[in-house]
Amino acid sequence: MPIRLLSEAVASRIAAGEVVERPASVVKELVENSLDAGAARVEVETHEGGIALIRVRDNGGGILTDELALAFRRHATSKLETADDLEHIATLGFRGEALASIAAVSRTTCITRHASEATGTRIRLEAGEVVSQGPVGRPPGTEMVIEDLFYNVPARRKFLKTHRTERSHIDAFITRYAIAYPRTAFTVVHDGREVLTTAGTGDVRDVLLSVYGTDLGAALLEVPADLTLGQPICVGGFVGPTNVHRANRGYLTIFVNGRWIEDLRLAYAIIQAYHTLLPVKRYPVAFATVELAAEDVDINVHPAKSEVRFRDPDAVFRAVQRAVRATVLREAPATTSWSPEATADHAAAPASGLLSASRQPGAESESIRARLASLAAAQTHIRFGDPEPTSSGLGPQEPSRSTVKFGPAVAAPQADPTTAAERRLPVLRTVGQLATMYIIAEGPDGLYLIDQHAAHERVLYERLLSDALRGQIATQPLLSPEAVALPADEASRLEELLPALGALGVEVEPFGPSTFLVRALPALLTHLSPADLLADIAATAGESSPVREELEEAIIRHICKRAAVKAGQVLSREEMEHLIRDLEATGNPRTCPHGRPTIVQISTHDLARHFGRD
Repeated sequence: MPIRLLSEAVASRIAAGEVVERPASVVKELVENSLDAGAARVEVETHEGGIALIRVRDNGGGILTDELALAFRRHATSKLETADDLEHIATLGFRGEALASIAAVSRTTCITRHASEATGTRIRLEAGEVVSQGPVGRPPGTEMVIEDLFYNVPARRKFLKTHRTERSHIDAFITRYAIAYPRTAFTVVHDGREVLTTAGTGDVRDVLLSVYGTDLGAALLEVPADLTLGQPICVGGFVGPTNVHRANRGYLTIFVNGRWIEDLRLAYAIIQAYHTLLPVKRYPVAFATVELAAEDVDINVHPAKSEVRFRDPDAVFRAVQRAVRATVLREAPATTSWSPEATADHAAAPASGLLSASRQPGAESESIRARLASLAAAQTHIRFGDPEPTSSGLGPQEPSRSTVKFGPAVAAPQADPTTAAERRLPVLRTVGQLATMYIIAEGPDGLYLIDQHAAHERVLYERLLSDALRGQIATQPLLSPEAVALPADEASRLEELLPALGALGVEVEPFGPSTFLVRALPALLTHLSPADLLADIAATAGESSPVREELEEAIIRHICKRAAVKAGQVLSREEMEHLIRDLEATGNPRTCPHGRPTIVQISTHDLARHFGRD
């Protein structure tokens, strides 16, 4: 094919593919333009996840009538003029591609009035071409209306996710910028329902309460300005205390010179600041802001402006890590989940809260021994292919149940006899506990080390999964329903999971914008904190929509990981014996639901060889 120059229309669509990935990309570009225009109020409205309609209205400086059509041309910008200006960018936008890219893949209407003009102007474009333009009355500011996004790029529209998923991406962006710009009042409305509003008072704590809810918003610790005062790199923001953590990195937010960025190195710096202070595979909640000279950071890296390069990345890493750790160590509550001294008398000591059976304020937690004994006596062992009775001699017992339907009842899979025999554990005798993490047991062919957390995960997983397959889950209503507030983006994701959660005995219902009311939990899991449970499930919910059965199994695995006895918890001999007996009764006792081994075996032959007896 001969080499030819692409037409303006084709070039605009190609450029749009880099800048406009999904509806959230449109909202990001328009809101950043509003902030650059000095808006004190920004209103965002969407329909059908932003695919049918996105409206962004502000009271900023507006656009001059003579410059309005030019604003939608590629590489048209008021933010810079020469190449040298790229070294001193102080605005969020500067590339001059956003409006042209958005207009190229949508039906766009802009209604604006510059503060110096008596009347406003309305312009309408389709696929980047101006359809109409004329005067209109309106107050100073700009209103952008984006309709039928990707109507002329069906391949791109086909790969968009559900409306709720697209809404969650929009909410994730808006909530971050609402915190970073507390002097700007934000309002977000999806399909006629208001999900977020901030007052624009300038008080960051007020925004945190609006975004994260009362409990989490009030718990965050402010990074004092004096920690980096006088330094070329100034770190600020809010970070969570050591008793606030989440299942993934979704609560880590980083702003550099007022711009939200995604930087794995700085995220790692925050995680490292909590080194030894959080449980394994748990992540902090942090909103970090980094301010440094414009010439020390290059933001002209990616069309979406979500990546930056630092002149001295190591210095930025150290500044973030030191400021966050100093804040956590200085202001975090002096509490620990476990220490040897606190749990020396483990038979009578209360649990750390993760296995507490009572959730009433002021009530003492029962001992782990009593809880495990109650579980062993009250719950039915899982039977795959009708395995032999356990060595404890306890037969299955059916508790009284309030049932929740889980779709059609499905029989448990029949295990192959040979495979089942290989998986089954021999009769084990409990010896003791090692490093408050592993149970030591003796078997007929050697020594067994059992990971108490992984083993308990397997026990809980098979119990819940078996009940789910039978169409019944034992549930227990909470003494009083508990309200749980989540960030708007996670609330959107959780709404999609409500049917699956209800089928698993987690009775949750919407209770106002971004708030849910928890009425009941599975009987095995009433010791869990509903707020922590919902936050973790929402944070780990992926974009993809697996089939119903896979989704429910994934939720069960996550719930069991949260509910299982933790490393560092002292267990009595009776508790260890109950756990081993329950593990013996499972269909696959040698791995946890996530595939990690539960047991390491050292044969008598290996022991003899190590002691020179072979």
